[in-house]
Formats: sequence, C-alpha cells, structure tokens
Amino acid sequence: MKTRLTLLAGLLAGLILVIAGCNGPTNDETVDKAAEVTEAPAPDTVGEEGVESLDEFFERVQTERRSLSPQAMARQAMGTDEESRYLGRLDIPSVETTRKEQAMAERHLTELRAVRTTHRRSLSAQDELSLDILEWELDHTVQGERFLWHDYPVNQLMAIHNMLPGFMTGQHPLRDDGDVDYYIQRLSEFPAAFEGTVEVVDHRAEQGIVPPRFAIEKTIRDSRDFISGPAGENPLVAELIERAGREESLSDSRMEDLESELTEAFEAHVVPAYELFIEYLEGLLEQAEGNHGVWALPDGEEYYLHVLRGHTTTGMGPEEIHDLGLVEVERIEEEMDEILCEQDYCDGTVGERMIALNEEDRFLFEDSDEGREAILEAYREIVAEIEDGLEGWFHDGPAAPVEVRRVPLYREPTAFGAYYMRPSEDGDRPGIFFANLRSVDEHPRFGLRTLAYHESIPGHHLQITRMQAMEDVPDFRRSVRLHAHAEGWALYAEKLAWEMGFHEDPFDNLGRLQAELFRAVRLVVDTGMHHHQWTREEAMDYMRRITGMPETDVEAEIERYLVIPGQACSFKVGMIRIENMRSRAEDELGESFDIRDFHSLILDNGAMPLELLDRVVDDWIAAGGGRP
Repeated sequence: MKTRLTLLAGLLAGLILVIAGCNGPTNDETVDKAAEVTEAPAPDTVGEEGVESLDEFFERVQTERRSLSPQAMARQAMGTDEESRYLGRLDIPSVETTRKEQAMAERHLTELRAVRTTHRRSLSAQDELSLDILEWELDHTVQGERFLWHDYPVNQLMAIHNMLPGFMTGQHPLRDDGDVDYYIQRLSEFPAAFEGTVEVVDHRAEQGIVPPRFAIEKTIRDSRDFISGPAGENPLVAELIERAGREESLSDSRMEDLESELTEAFEAHVVPAYELFIEYLEGLLEQAEGNHGVWALPDGEEYYLHVLRGHTTTGMGPEEIHDLGLVEVERIEEEMDEILCEQDYCDGTVGERMIALNEEDRFLFEDSDEGREAILEAYREIVAEIEDGLEGWFHDGPAAPVEVRRVPLYREPTAFGAYYMRPSEDGDRPGIFFANLRSVDEHPRFGLRTLAYHESIPGHHLQITRMQAMEDVPDFRRSVRLHAHAEGWALYAEKLAWEMGFHEDPFDNLGRLQAELFRAVRLVVDTGMHHHQWTREEAMDYMRRITGMPETDVEAEIERYLVIPGQACSFKVGMIRIENMRSRAEDELGESFDIRDFHSLILDNGAMPLELLDRVVDDWIAAGGGRP
C-alpha cells in the first residue's frame, strides 16, 4: 500500500532515501528562502524549441514529484548550492499535499499517453518499457483515487514517531558545522510535521478510517518511551554526538557545545511535538472499535482488491490467493516432514516439531549482549561466504558493499524482524541488512542463512544494487519500488541459495523451508483477515500452529499485515511467477538456457510489474535467449 503521508515517502521496508547537504544557513535571508516550497510548473508539451523529448518528460515527472517533498529535493540537489534551500526542512503532511499528489498523478498519466503517441515511431524497446512501467504505476494511483484516505499514516511499524528519528540520525549529513545548523533547523520543524500528521489522520477518522486499536496503543506507548528518558540519552541527541565523534567532521568549538545545543532543541521542539501527538492519539482511541481487517472500512472489500493488485502487480483476487496459500502450505509441510523424520523428529505436527527445535539450546544463542553480537557476526560470515560463491550463477555481483547491523533499540519492539536499506547513490553509505535482536529466539541457528540470503546476497542487496547500476534508463527506473518484483526475487533467492549448495546442513534447509512456509501462510492469513474476516487472534493461532514461529514474531507479523493489507501476499506470488518464468525459459530454450543470462534479465532491467516482466521474459525467449 502506497502511503499518503508525504513525510514517509521513500522510507518504506527500510529502503530509505539518503539526504546529503552543504553549508548551513548563515543569515535570516537564507532561512526565509528555505521556507519556500512550491510545485514545479508543468511546461507545455510543445514549446519554442519543439516537442518535449522523452528524456525531458521523464526528468520533468521526477522533478515535479520531488517538488512536493523538501527531503527529496535535498537529495536531488545534494552537493549543489540549491541544496541549501531544502536541507533544513522536513516534509510536512497535509490534506492539501495529498490532493496535490493525486492530481499530479492524473496529469502525468494524461501527459504520458500523449508523449507515447508523439514519439511512437522512434521508441526503443527500453523506451517502451520505461513508459509501460510508469504508466502502470500512474494508472494504479489514478484508479485508487476513491481510496485516497484508506491507509493508516499512524501505525506501530512505519510512522512519524519512529521513522522520522531514523531519518534524522541515519540520513541527515554531518560533513561540517553547517550541517548541524540544518539538523537543528529540522528539529525545529518537528511540531509542524506532527501537527500535519494529526491533520491527515483526523481527516481519515472523520470518514470512518481509523487504525486498529493495537496500532494506536503501541504507537502511544512507543512515543511515550521515546521522550521519557534524559534528553542527552535520546537517539536524536546521543546518536548525532556519537556520529560526530566517529566521523571527526566538526570543529572543536562546535563539538564542545553540541550536546547542549541538541538538548535545548530536543526539549524545545521534539518533546512538545510528541506530547501533542500522544494527546491526539489518546482521544482517537475512543473511535478505535477493534482490530479488524480492512473489510470493516467503508468500501473495504473494493479497497482490498485495489491494494492486492498494487502489491502483487497481478489480477489475482483474494479467493485465488487464499487457495494458493493453502496448497503451498500443504506442499511445503510435506517436504519439511520428510526432513524432520530423517532427523528422528517424527511425532506431532510440523509446527509442533519446529517449536520444539526452536527451544533446543543447540540452536539458540545466549540471551545477552554477547549472544546478540554473536548473531550479527554469524550473519556477516554467511554474507561474506555467499558473496564469494556467485560465479556460475550470475554475470555480475553486487555493485556496492553491504553491512550487517542491529535494528536501533528504540525501534526493536515493533520493527520488522529484519529489513534492508539500500546504499546511497553517491556511494557514501553501503547497503545495510538490519537484524532485529529484540529476542534471540527469533534467530535460531537453522534460520540464519535463509534470512541473510533474503536481505543481502543474492536477495535484496544484489537486486537493489544491480538496479542502481542500470545505465541509459530514466532515473525513476533505478529507484522504483514494486513489492512483487522485489520480495518475489528475495524469496526466490532463498531457494536459489539452496540450489547453489549453501544449505547443505538439513537443519539449515529446514530453516529455508520454514521461511517459505511462513510466506505461504501469509497468503492465508492476509486474505483471511481482510477478506474472510478472521480475527487477529485466529490469524495468530494459525500462523503459530503451522509455522512453529516464536510468539513475539507471530504477533509482530500479524499486526503488520493488519496495518499494511496485501503487502504480505507479494512475496510468494512474486516468487512463484519468477519460478514459472524460469521454467518456461528452460523448457523452450533447452541447451541454450544459461541461468546467468536469466538472472541478468530479471535483475538488470530493474523492478517492474510482474505482468510486464512476463512479457520481457517471453520476448527474450522468442529472441533465443543470450545475455541481455
């Protein structure tokens, strides 16, 4: 589901924009100019110099999209004088901005179709593909106009209370004293950003669109926790000071005053912003009637069909997806049962046996700081090992380095079990695989490999960096986010690693199959809650019973699906479609099929709807295969 909260644009799943900056504001005139954010005007398609070229059209669409987001504009202008207009600003959500985004999508769709007609005789295959990808995305947005307010800008996973601190501490540049000025200027905008969030949430509430009760309760809890301790220990203060000391980019005089400056700004701006937010959410609780799926919203069934199409990029409906999940659950359970019995675990259901395995000391790390560091080190070893083993399976490896880090402590309670952050485009920040270490039970030794392969190599890190390295395509092609392609590939990569010989231990292979079973279960519980009207508790019981996952993990997952309907279906649907494409290519190309060529075809064209990827694969097969 595409969030309408502009503040969070580009931050979903952990794939977060990098913001770079220049020198800080030096006078009131500069600050005043930074307060000006306007939508870039759309030029006529035909001007004095003739017809707008295709490249100009793509660039204009990107610029106009960014024009509503100072954070995105700062990223676009990084390293230039223009950056100073935006680096001290935050995106401020509003009803007006949301409507502007929708109107802009409608205009861009109309313009795209006119541009296609104008240039139809000169379009290359990649031009056509770029137009098709953008048209699919814009058309889906336009078709969703009636559901403009159906999402949840406030939720326990990805909302202003936890995403904005992550953006500030992880992505605001810290190259010199001026960047501290901009950082403090952004802290001063926290009240406006939180007030804007209240505005868009309240607008939804007036139409009967209220988040599940647990989402509000946990957001209140985490918001209180975030501002409860001493200001000097808050991540917005402590992490910047630690960073400044590590990077040694500030003057001695600025370092000397840094803690007092940040503490003063935190207490003056951040604390009141969170207090206002908490007060509003406490009142909103009165309207939260339960923890229902989106079937309970106005036009909820139609909305669910819309988000399923957006996330799976197919025309599959909830019944078809639900039935597919049940079939896949049965198939994977049979494979797991065979392996378990071979290891003398034959009694009970597959889920019961996996629960028992997950409680055995030999598979668990010590529940301590040392144990958690050992988990991170194990992940690092796994990633390094497979990065050296890509030959014969890929023509090219990742285009940037990857690091393994722990999810920040303040995000652990409600964050995903793991997620990936793409590298910065300037190369200053590597790709990062974040592991949530809230509970060592969520990281049994037999599950480490498949999680690492999913988030890093040959999963998201390989996929995203190959997309970033694309040449001779519009800029949007290097950053487009489509869950079915991204998550489908990452789940395909888990099984591919097994094919490559990296799951030789039968328990590691059980961990792989448990992860695939978990994704099949997602198809069942997501459609179960949002279409079949299952309760939160029914879904948790089913997932726990089938997969044998820890209770903390199950609760976090089920609550994730309730606030982001449909997204959980993208993984297995995407994997199956990619596997079907590969099988089709192997059958039709025979001895001409080269797995390296197929992987290049899937990765080096970037993300796209599965409907379009099917066409790309079929065209490649018809041309006789070969390296794309």
